[in-house]
Amino acid sequence: MQQTKLIKFEMRHKVKSLPAVALILVLIRFAYCTAFRRIQGWGLPGRNSGIAERATPFLNSGRPILEVRGGAAKRSRTGSLTKKGSLSSKKKTKRTPSLLSATGKTKVGASSEEESKSGLSKALSKYRSILPLTRIHITLVAGATVVGLLLGEEMTQELLALDPIRMIYGLQLWRPFSAAAFLGPPSIGWLLSGYYLFQYGSTLERAYGTSQHFVFLFSQIIILSMLSILTGLPFFAPSLITAMLHVLSRSMPHQKVKWLIFNVPYWSLPYGLMATDVLQSQSAMAALPHILGILSGHVYYFHKFVWPKMGHPDWMVPFAFIRKRLDPAATEEDSKNQSSISKAIKNRKRTKGRKLGSLSKKK
Repeated sequence: MQQTKLIKFEMRHKVKSLPAVALILVLIRFAYCTAFRRIQGWGLPGRNSGIAERATPFLNSGRPILEVRGGAAKRSRTGSLTKKGSLSSKKKTKRTPSLLSATGKTKVGASSEEESKSGLSKALSKYRSILPLTRIHITLVAGATVVGLLLGEEMTQELLALDPIRMIYGLQLWRPFSAAAFLGPPSIGWLLSGYYLFQYGSTLERAYGTSQHFVFLFSQIIILSMLSILTGLPFFAPSLITAMLHVLSRSMPHQKVKWLIFNVPYWSLPYGLMATDVLQSQSAMAALPHILGILSGHVYYFHKFVWPKMGHPDWMVPFAFIRKRLDPAATEEDSKNQSSISKAIKNRKRTKGRKLGSLSKKK
């Protein structure tokens, strides 16, 4: 009983002391605000000048303290209309999906989706930036590799290998092209061959034009098909890459290029590629595709660059419809040059030359 009486007595005193405590807090607040105002008026930096600077917009604004603390504020009719706006403006505005959550952090999976989209767009832009015939060749290589992985080694040999009997009697005319595109199953050698195909194929196409590169590829497929039938090779894609490299090396043979770690002349690159394949496979038969590629590439180089200089016709020239289809800019330039030449010939025919002895007769 005595303890309960003591508790009730303490509670009464606490309840009575609450108004006094609230009054003291209000007085302290008032003194604190007036002190800050006087310090600002004097221009003296006080001890808590940063806090005073933050507090001055609220103190000098003329608003009551209840409004600053979060109390209810008076609404103006005009302000409410301007803030709300019309219904038509709300309908016109579209909400864009934000990548931030309600807390201000990025949503889960938003960054990964953006990165995946950017990676795919970059890969597609790089693929489209490759020159057309080199892009088609790389696509055929990728497709032949996928078919080889799906069908297995035996079925791939039956379907894609160069077989002259099935090609002639069975009219399986895709076999020369599939033999030129199959580089084997994915491996380190496959990656290196794909890189060489992109590097040297795009360089050759950029140097001589798309139509001339078409003539090069078509002639190499014919020559390498004949040589592969004679030697018994089922696929000649490495030979085609070596032929590209041989033609480029013959165009600038003494230029120094970097191969692995060494600086070597350009003409030695096909032989270096052949040496690396022989060392990797540890067999001398690995040199046969490269030898065939060097021979077929030299046939093209001789008939394209050496034979016309000896006074003979150039056989490695693309047809007109191929040039119009693959090199429209080059055909426009040729037509402009021909028109200018024909105009010059006509102007020369119009001008009459002086006869011999005309000057002597005038004298």
